[in-house]
Amino acid sequence: MCGIAGTYRWPDGKIVTDRLTDTLAHRGPDGSGRYGHPAGDGEVQLGHRRLSIIDLSETGAQPMVSDGLALTYNGELYNAPELRAELEGAGARFRGTSDTEVLLEAWRRWGTDCLPRLRGMFAFGIFDERTGELVLARDQLGIKPLFLLRRDGGLVFASELKALAAVTDLRPDPSALVASLLYYWVPDSRCAFREAEKLQPGSWMRFRPDGRVERGRYWNLKDVASEGRDRARAGEQPDLAAIVEESTKRHLMSDVPVATFLSGGLDSSYLTALAARHQPGISAYTIGFRAEDAKFEAMPDDLRYARQVARRFGVDLHEIEIAPNVLDLLPQMTYSLDEPIGDPAAINTYLICQAAREAGVKVMLSGMGADELFAGYRKHLANMIALRYQRVPRPLRRGVSAAVDRLPVATSRRGLRSVRFAKRFLSFADLPEETAFRRSYTMYDQQELLALLDPDLAGTVDDVLTEHADVYEDNDLDDFVNRMCLGDARMFLPGLNLTYTDRSSMAASTEVRVPYVDVEVVKAAFAFPGDRKIVGRQGKAVLKEAATSILPREIVYRPKGLFSAPLRAWMSRDLAPLVREVINDGELVRSGFLRRDALRRLAAADAAGQSDYSKHLWHVLTLEYWYRDATSGSAQSTRPTA
Repeated sequence: MCGIAGTYRWPDGKIVTDRLTDTLAHRGPDGSGRYGHPAGDGEVQLGHRRLSIIDLSETGAQPMVSDGLALTYNGELYNAPELRAELEGAGARFRGTSDTEVLLEAWRRWGTDCLPRLRGMFAFGIFDERTGELVLARDQLGIKPLFLLRRDGGLVFASELKALAAVTDLRPDPSALVASLLYYWVPDSRCAFREAEKLQPGSWMRFRPDGRVERGRYWNLKDVASEGRDRARAGEQPDLAAIVEESTKRHLMSDVPVATFLSGGLDSSYLTALAARHQPGISAYTIGFRAEDAKFEAMPDDLRYARQVARRFGVDLHEIEIAPNVLDLLPQMTYSLDEPIGDPAAINTYLICQAAREAGVKVMLSGMGADELFAGYRKHLANMIALRYQRVPRPLRRGVSAAVDRLPVATSRRGLRSVRFAKRFLSFADLPEETAFRRSYTMYDQQELLALLDPDLAGTVDDVLTEHADVYEDNDLDDFVNRMCLGDARMFLPGLNLTYTDRSSMAASTEVRVPYVDVEVVKAAFAFPGDRKIVGRQGKAVLKEAATSILPREIVYRPKGLFSAPLRAWMSRDLAPLVREVINDGELVRSGFLRRDALRRLAAADAAGQSDYSKHLWHVLTLEYWYRDATSGSAQSTRPTA
C-alpha cells in the first residue's frame, strides 16, 4: 500500500511531482522514489511513497522500471502467485517477490487486457518509454483512489486530492457540495474541486504524447449483477462459505503482521474467525466509548460480543476506549478525508489504525462491504417493510404518522432509538421505490435541501437528485433487494465507506484490506436472489447461513451492531458551542451557500429532543471545516456559486 503521484507534459513536472509525493508521505513512510523521462514535447514524472508490505527489500521499490516500462502502483494483488506462475511459464523472469513486478510484467504481456485478470485493490500509472504513452487504471470496485487534473494538454495525478490542491489553485465545486449535503459524502462521479476528477472504478485512461486521451472500461458492476441474476435463474448455488474463506485467506498474504477490526458484529466476527483459522493467535482491535456517551446514544454493547469471539478463537484482542477530544479531531479528520465526509465512523477507523500502527501492525482486515452486497443495513429491511406498509389504509397511516411525530427522540438523559427509527421510517415509507430508497439513507428530502441552500442552487439540487435516479435505475434486475444492493455497491460503497476507510487508515500509515469487496465475493453475492438475502426480518440471511459454519449462532444472529459514534452526546456536550459558532458566523453562512435561519431551526429541533439532527449538524461542521481550508488561499476565496 502506497501513495502514487505524477505529471505528464506538465510545466515544472519534476518539482511538482516532488511536492505531490511529499504531500502523500503519510501513505508511505518506508521509502520514496521518482522517475522521469521525455514524453513528446514534454516529459513524464512518476512519484511514489512506499508502505512496505510484500517484498520488503529494494527489489520492491518504486517507481519500478524494467525494459522500457515504468510503474508507480498503489495496492495489493491477491492472485499475484498465480499470475507470476503463468508469466514465468511464458518466459518472464523476476528479480524479487513483489506483486508490483508481477503487475509490470502482466502489463507488458497483455496491456489493458490484464486488468480484468487482476484480483485485488489497486490504482496505478504505467509509462511506456517506446510509445511515450501513460496509462492510469483503477480497481474494479473503487477500493483504491486516483485523482487527476487535466489542463492545457497536461496531466497531474495523485492518490489524494490534497496533493493536487498543494500544487495548483482549485476552487470548490458547488454541485459536489450540494451532493455532499444530501448524502453526507461526495459520490465518485463528482469531485469536491472544480477541474479535478476521479478515475472511475473498473476503468482506465490512456494519455498520448500528441495530446489525445482515450478512456476504457474493463469491468462493470451492472453486468456482474445481470450475470448473477442469470446464474440464480439457472439454479447455480455458489458455495458462499468457501468463497468468503478463500478471499479471507488471500487477504492475509503479507510479509508484515496482519490484524483485524473486531466490532463484535457478524461481518468482522466472521472474518476474524476465518483469519484465526489460517493465522492462529492473530491480533484484533475493537473500540468502546465513554459509558455516559454510549448510554445517551442508546448504543448496543458490542464489546462483550467482541470478547466472546476473541476467547473462542484464540484472538489477541486489543480494546480501545474512545473518549476523543472531538474539537481537535474534527479539523484533523476533515483534512485527512480530502472531501467533506460526515460519517463519524472515520474517527473510529483512524483511532483503531493509529493504535495498531503504534503496536507495529501495518495491515488490518475490515468487514466493510458485506452490508451493501448482502442487504445488511436497516434501510434494506425498512424499504421492504415499506412496501407492506403502503397497503395499510391511508387514514390509519396518517394517524400513525401524527402520533410518532409528537414523540421525542431523546430525554435529558438518554436517546430513544426506537423513536428515531420510527421517524426515519415514516419519512420515506409512502414514497415510490427509488425516491424511498434514496430518502432512507440520505440527509434531506428535496424541499428540506432547497430550504437549506442558496436559492440559485435549485437547479443543482435537481441535477443531484436526477443523478441518483439515473444510477439506481440503470439495470435490468427484477429483484428489489438486489436493485438496492447494486445501488449501494455503485454509490454508497465507493463514495463513502471505501473512501473514509482508505483516507483514515492511510492517515495512520496503515493498510486496510476488505475481503468482502473482492471480485469473486461480489460475483457470488449477486448470484443469490433477494429472498435469500432478506428472510423474514433477517437481513444478510445467506451470509449468516454461511457464517454458521464457523461462528456460534448467538454471534451470527445477534442484534445488528453499530460502527459509529455517540453523535447526540457529542452534539449536546462537546460540540454545542461550535455548532452555534458555525450557524452564527460560519463561512458557509456568510458566503450565502447555507441559510442561517434553516440551520437554526435544525439545531433548535435537535436540542429540544423532538427530532434527531445530530448527523446533519455533524456534517455541517465537517463541511464548514473543509470549506474553510479549501478557500483559505486568496486564489480560492470565491464562494461556491452555481
